[in-house]
Amino acid sequence: MPRNLWSRSIVVLVVLLGSAWSLYPPQKTINLGLDLQGGIHLVLGVEADKHVASQTDRAAEDLKSQLERKGIAVKRVAREGGATIVVELASPQAWNDLLTVVGDLQRFERRDEDAAAGRLKLVMNEKEADRLRDDAVRQGLETIRNRVDQFGVAEPTITRQGSDRILIQLPGIQDPARAKELIGKTALLEFKLLDERASVEEALKGNVPEGDEVLYGRRVDKETKTERKIPYVVQKRALLTGAELTSATVAADPNSPGNWQVAIEFTATGTRIFGEGTEQSVGRHLAIILDGNVYSAPRINERIPGGRAVITGQFTADEARDLAIVLRAGALPAPVTILEERTVGPSLGADSIRQGLFAITASAAVVFVFMLLYYRLSGLIADVALGLNLLILFAAMAAIRATLTLPGLAGIALTVGMAVDTNILIFERIREELRLGKTPRSAIEAGFRRALRTIIDTHLTVMGTALILLSFGTSSVKGFGVSLFIGLLASLFTAYFFTRLLFDLVYVQRHKVEAISI
Repeated sequence: MPRNLWSRSIVVLVVLLGSAWSLYPPQKTINLGLDLQGGIHLVLGVEADKHVASQTDRAAEDLKSQLERKGIAVKRVAREGGATIVVELASPQAWNDLLTVVGDLQRFERRDEDAAAGRLKLVMNEKEADRLRDDAVRQGLETIRNRVDQFGVAEPTITRQGSDRILIQLPGIQDPARAKELIGKTALLEFKLLDERASVEEALKGNVPEGDEVLYGRRVDKETKTERKIPYVVQKRALLTGAELTSATVAADPNSPGNWQVAIEFTATGTRIFGEGTEQSVGRHLAIILDGNVYSAPRINERIPGGRAVITGQFTADEARDLAIVLRAGALPAPVTILEERTVGPSLGADSIRQGLFAITASAAVVFVFMLLYYRLSGLIADVALGLNLLILFAAMAAIRATLTLPGLAGIALTVGMAVDTNILIFERIREELRLGKTPRSAIEAGFRRALRTIIDTHLTVMGTALILLSFGTSSVKGFGVSLFIGLLASLFTAYFFTRLLFDLVYVQRHKVEAISI
């Protein structure tokens, strides 16, 4: 049997069965993109400068604590602008001690030093500021990805765009408003002590004690549904943050039937800090704050050693579940804003699928009839190879969990043309050999051999273009590149390997071949 016919037949059979297995059932194996099944498309802007400012605030608080521990009295240690700390000593005599302490702050550079007044500025160096901005986007990307994964969205697209943007595509989402709330929530959980010596009335007039801030709690009347804000004067320095969280679970609120609460647990470090903090603050109120809103401020009656707390706030089941998700996923390092938003309805996606499949089917049918009429039996062989090409293409996309988009359908339509063009090259080469007087077997052999270089050249050129689209294109352009690249690989296999196998089965293995139907 010529050219290892049995082994080649087995390879084709394995590819055929593997493709069918990978593609079954098609409704569950092929992932549809946003433009085909509906969903939301968001571009978020990360306010990275606020992350720099928050890190500067933290550095200022740490510096103030260090100075106080060393007995250096300060009049003021506070952030000024985005990345500058202003330090004013109560007495200039401690100037040298101050320089010793700030010398350990490698991330900051000293500016505007005035030894006589006991005043200087610490400016974060630009390299460190750029690193923090980049970290804010990277951490934000991972945090959002964790939230979306826990939300249960199948095959989301979450990628970085430029220096400070995040692209999010959530196909098949049924509640866009809830998804946006889940993604955009900063989820900064803090535990802060109330300053019960400060007057709330004076603070609301603008007389806020140094080291304090005014935050509000939200209360909704169950009967009238009216909302009122309750002001609290809390210490700026947090006793504990959500960074020490290990779990967050949803449970019914036993003190408020119909409402839900979120029970949280801390790490070993968080448990120790929480226990020591509550022990030192017995009799005071501890505010539980999420994104600057006070959810509750219970009184500390005794030391709380177990590392557990409960967040209540008249939550519905979905609100409590979403809060637990964002707490488990972690807080965003910087706030995000929605810069671009598009919502695609499922009906529009269904129309796109229907029209795209119609275009592919119509083009394939025209090509099928043309090849059959013009090349006769050889055209039928090419049509069978084209069907296998499409089967391999869809099976490969299902196997690698690629997402099929509307531009991807265009790539498939182009693949149909490329696959047919490859067969035409082979057939015309065979015709040329027959016109030169060669026997059918020799013409087939020479036609496939001499067309191979041209086929490989054309396919590699277009595949290189597809790789460029995959590397640098947007998500929709990448969908076109994926289907085109896989389709061309399948075309190489079917047009040369599979088509040659069929020619060998029909013509070459026969003892006497007088003509070729081509």
